[in-house]
Amino acid sequence: MEHNAPHVPPSETSHSRRHRVRPKSSVQFDDNIIIHDDNANLIYVNDPVKTNEKYEFSGNAIRTSRYTLLTFLPKNLFIQFHRVAYLYFLAIAALNQLPPLAVFGRTVSLFPLLFVLCVTAIKDAYEDWRRHRSDCHENNRECLVLQSAQFRSKRWKNVQAGDVVKIFADGMIPADVVLLGTSDPSGVAYIQTMNLDGESNLKTRFAKQETASLVLPDACAVDGVIRCEPPNRNIYEFTANMEFNGHKIPLNQSNIVLRGCMLKNTNWIIGVVVYAGQQTKAMMNSAASPSKRSKLESYMNRETLWLSVFLFIMCAVVALGMNLWLIRHEDQLDTLPYYRKKFFDNGPNEGRKYRYYGITMETFFSFLSSIIVFQIMIPISLYITMELVRLGQSYFMIEDKDMYDTKSGSRFQCRSLNINEDLGQIRYVFSDKTGTLTENKMEFQRASIHGKNYRGSLLTDDKSTEAAAANNGKRKWNLKSEIAVDSELMALLQKDSNLDERIAAHEFFLTLAACNTVIPILSSSKVSSCEKDESNQDIEGIDYQGESPDEQALVSAASAYGYTLFERTSGNVVIDVNGEKLRLDVLGLHEFDSVRKRMSVIIRFPDNAVKVLVKGADTSMFSILAPDSEGNNRIQHKTQSHLNEYSMQGLRTLVVGSRDLSDAEFEEWQNMYEDASTSLTDRAAKLRQTAALIECKLKLLGATGIEDKLQEGVPEAIECIREAGIKVWVLTGDKQETAISIGLSCKLLNGDMQQIIINGTSEVECRKLLTDAIAKYGLQSSSREHQNLKRKTDSRHGCPDIHNDTKSLGLPKSNAGKEEGTTSQLALIIDGTSLVYILEKDLQSELFNLATSCRVVLCCRVAPLQKAGIVDLIKSRTDDLTLAIGDGANDVSMIQMADVGVGICGQEGRQAVMASDFAMAQFQFLKKLLLVHGHWNYQRVGYLVLYNFYRNAVFVLMLFWYILCTAFSTTSALTEWSSVFYSVIYTSIPTIIIGVLDKDLSHSTLLQYPKLYGTGHRHEAYNLQLFWITMIDTLWQSLVLFYIPLFTYKDSTIDIWSMGSLWTISVVILVNVHLAMDINQWALVSHVAVWGSIIITYGCLVILDSIPAFPNYGTIYHLASSPTYWMTILLIIVVALLPRFSCKAFYQVFCPSDIQIAREAETMSKQHDDLQSKCLFSK
Repeated sequence: MEHNAPHVPPSETSHSRRHRVRPKSSVQFDDNIIIHDDNANLIYVNDPVKTNEKYEFSGNAIRTSRYTLLTFLPKNLFIQFHRVAYLYFLAIAALNQLPPLAVFGRTVSLFPLLFVLCVTAIKDAYEDWRRHRSDCHENNRECLVLQSAQFRSKRWKNVQAGDVVKIFADGMIPADVVLLGTSDPSGVAYIQTMNLDGESNLKTRFAKQETASLVLPDACAVDGVIRCEPPNRNIYEFTANMEFNGHKIPLNQSNIVLRGCMLKNTNWIIGVVVYAGQQTKAMMNSAASPSKRSKLESYMNRETLWLSVFLFIMCAVVALGMNLWLIRHEDQLDTLPYYRKKFFDNGPNEGRKYRYYGITMETFFSFLSSIIVFQIMIPISLYITMELVRLGQSYFMIEDKDMYDTKSGSRFQCRSLNINEDLGQIRYVFSDKTGTLTENKMEFQRASIHGKNYRGSLLTDDKSTEAAAANNGKRKWNLKSEIAVDSELMALLQKDSNLDERIAAHEFFLTLAACNTVIPILSSSKVSSCEKDESNQDIEGIDYQGESPDEQALVSAASAYGYTLFERTSGNVVIDVNGEKLRLDVLGLHEFDSVRKRMSVIIRFPDNAVKVLVKGADTSMFSILAPDSEGNNRIQHKTQSHLNEYSMQGLRTLVVGSRDLSDAEFEEWQNMYEDASTSLTDRAAKLRQTAALIECKLKLLGATGIEDKLQEGVPEAIECIREAGIKVWVLTGDKQETAISIGLSCKLLNGDMQQIIINGTSEVECRKLLTDAIAKYGLQSSSREHQNLKRKTDSRHGCPDIHNDTKSLGLPKSNAGKEEGTTSQLALIIDGTSLVYILEKDLQSELFNLATSCRVVLCCRVAPLQKAGIVDLIKSRTDDLTLAIGDGANDVSMIQMADVGVGICGQEGRQAVMASDFAMAQFQFLKKLLLVHGHWNYQRVGYLVLYNFYRNAVFVLMLFWYILCTAFSTTSALTEWSSVFYSVIYTSIPTIIIGVLDKDLSHSTLLQYPKLYGTGHRHEAYNLQLFWITMIDTLWQSLVLFYIPLFTYKDSTIDIWSMGSLWTISVVILVNVHLAMDINQWALVSHVAVWGSIIITYGCLVILDSIPAFPNYGTIYHLASSPTYWMTILLIIVVALLPRFSCKAFYQVFCPSDIQIAREAETMSKQHDDLQSKCLFSK
């Protein structure tokens, strides 16, 4: 991956800074804008007071914490009450405080809400305390600041814009600092940006020569004004000028070091702070990735709405019943125990009204009281239970040894806890190629030079460098990596010849060694090598650090062929050319950007000849070659043929060219370059115009082929994922031929597939290609296809169509039309140019229709925003879940657009990881993440939601039947504490344990039969049909739960509190046995949770019934001593669960699902293995 921002190191040397008369330029900038102080920041060097008196820049103290002691309570509550359910329970608690509606004790009614709020607040407070501690540590670091002509220690939080600071080697940069000078006389500094973007490679930064000469280790005589752009979050761009001694000096990204970076391989640097604190680029980029919510949770809200309807109906029934009952008994109200109009006693209240407000108000109060009594119909505990379950699931995903990368020491990361269950329902995977499917560790393999193809045999670096240094008696270079070299090409380079082929080869490798931003790192010691018939030779180790793995591979290849870059300064590069030291003046550098797709460097040779050396993508290079001659046309044709050959082999290609510059051309370029590099507006565009002035009429030198090997296990992972019914689309910036080759090698494509290639250059052409493809393969029209997809989606969310013919673990039936027949062998290959016209015009429906009908989609030469556009194409037209996986900054928009974003911890830094929901080291881990953990999480959370609905509804319905039998009075037979503890203590722990640990199938079975993943596509674990079946079962169980004790104790003298105690323990045992029936894999902790919760319930009842102040005092002791009590509980459990047990047995025997078949096979396999082991043991 190349960074898209221009990166132009300072390059003016003494002979190029003299006053010049500006000639007329053939290219003029349309820019007459005068930069005023109101749209640029003015930084006065070493004068923070003057700098800050007008602009009031941010101090350098940072704050990542969310709260303070004063704001924590109101702010945290405000955030928590964004959940509508919390507002609902707050309203319930408030209603219960009113005397006419006080069903429960006023304190007791607040307990559930306070419990949930407190748990969440404690978690938020702990997280924020850690942020405060980190902020305090960061703000109290110390650095040296120039004060009264001396560098004195100062805390980071007190540093201001305009301060001149000094940082030593291995020191952290306290703010965004423009370099004024370094310990290197040439003004070079090396920094590590790992804390900023995760990249461990060293990068070069430069102090301008005009200021570097005035900086001493203990003094800084620089005095000037820096005019820079306002603070922004682009870490790869910086636009500024420095007004110094009457001159305007351009500043860019290469002159600034950012907060959080670390100084390496440089003794010290001195610079001026331009952005501090919250205005630094690091802090402006610290925003979290967008919050995502799982699909299952959105469906859960639909069912919650239905529960709200049930709640309203029950409350309305109670209120209506109350109204009719009061009308019927209106004449008896003065004599009834619960309703009387006046006080009966002879005290001071005699004759006064006794809690009676008239029939209308009593009816209204009855409705509100019913809401309070039935409040847990909306399960508030479900929210915190889901958070805890997801946290536990994340822990086991992180600790999974199969997703731990031993090479890098990277373990799986869960960066979002809201979408674990979405991993079990993914329908589309959008993958980057470079660094995601491949290793992003480049190896130089092929070269085409002057129309001739070269390929090397693998020699170790010692042999290659030995050949390069032969017969010169000078030092050799020891590369860390092995380079494949071509002996014929090596011999050509050793010749002292003026043949065109020899000159082209020389300039080719000179371009590879000089046209880059790679930093050579030399070993600190030299090794003496003594061989039998040779004199001693010094071998010096060298390694290359660069922002691009491609550049490192090219520079290493040049070194292997005898062109070793071993020194880089701000204005020079030094290359060892077969033992001869060649110092080249770097007059200018136009780095790679996504518009030009090439990079160029302007070099002055020792003989004062000036050349421009260029490398870039073939599409951008062939258009700027010199006009064709017979020789050039032949070379270009052969080179193009070689490029096609390289691409078919899956190699990454670059084209290399050069051009001699005349003095006039150089002078014209230099004037434009100075204007462009000092512009504060549209600097990047002006630099591109300047580059175009010299990047033309190039001489073609050759081309390179670099291999980026597939990661281990990628073909197997893709095959397994696709077998699970998941479509894999690859979105890459590589050439079409390269992408196709990689697609074949990773088993994404196969030879039997019919390839539909869309390479349009206009809207009309793209429309014709799409229409022809749709007509040729008999695909549906886009409108009809869209309607069918929506219809299928709706059926899956409602009542899924699960046929009996899926019992062979076959393809998921919900999308069978997409994977069967002719369309299963179609592969769509489309380039970025076509996507420009398709995504921005009204052709998206045609593309959607065609792409979703193909088994494979491969998008080549796509830009980052086009990747996000492809993901949005699916998201906006279907309800299928999407997953995007990538490793670079160019994948961030795609990762954030998808329902689930996965970042690869690779060679491209951590931008993708920081924007992702999950992160891992290798693509192959995606197989277990989806097929195993995704399946488990979806099954667990789906059952968890349904079970919580059931658990609370059966309790509420039991209370409802009781109220109907007590004159609609909203009184309760259960104690206040039992009602509160039911969902918080009595039944919560088993739910959490099973939600974290239960496994319907082992990981080996799920990996062996990938099509089992289709249960998530068919929404088998959670859908509207299951919800209604659960509610019907709940209705039955609640009736059994209420009426069996009622009929059993009908003629007894048992009091209401004893009945309430019986109902409490019965419902707890019932819901736990119900849960036990559905547990797939029992473990010790499962037994402890399920049966332990029953024991805890009994313990709580004993404690509550032992308190004399409570009306239920002593009831449990009388009940437990009666056999009828125990028989009643047993009868309730058997009768309530009998229909459920019968249905489960029937379906498992006669209509088993894929999961049940697999479980049966798994059980039989275990029994067979156990039998075999017993036989072996007996022998």
